Amino acid sequence: MTSQIQYQLQYKQWADKRTLDAVALIDSVQFPSEIAFARQQLNHMVRVEEVFRARLLEKPEPHSTSNTEVVPELAELRERLSASNDWLLKYAESTPSDILTGKVHFRFLDGLDGTLSREEILFHMVNHGTYHRGAIGRALDLAGELRPADTYTVFIHAMEPKRRLAPNN
Repeated sequence: MTSQIQYQLQYKQWADKRTLDAVALIDSVQFPSEIAFARQQLNHMVRVEEVFRARLLEKPEPHSTSNTEVVPELAELRERLSASNDWLLKYAESTPSDILTGKVHFRFLDGLDGTLSREEILFHMVNHGTYHRGAIGRALDLAGELRPADTYTVFIHAMEPKRRLAPNN
């Protein structure tokens, strides 16, 4: 049986792909600031996920900042974000619930201490991505690109079309 956090991570994976596909359509010559902003947001998303993955594994963090001066190209960001989504989902699927509820103590990149359960970290990845996809949506609007519908309800009904049926059907 799929847990709620696994379903949320599947949603994140689906929504991130839709956003990456939409960003790839931005004309970088006509809208250089919009594509740069979208790439910066994606870079931030993946770096934060890479830091939290290290925290989940209780390994040294790979980054000391949540963004970079030089932002990778969209192809690299797509590859890293896709790999991160795959890893997060496999982690949630393979980690027993008693481990998921266990606490992880860490230091945020701003130097403040924090404590979250592993499940809360996974939810943070879902929520964090939602926030930044919304910001990317504004860049897509400015570039005249179609913002993909990426809400949880759209995902649920795409994955389970029978939920669209009236209760009597």
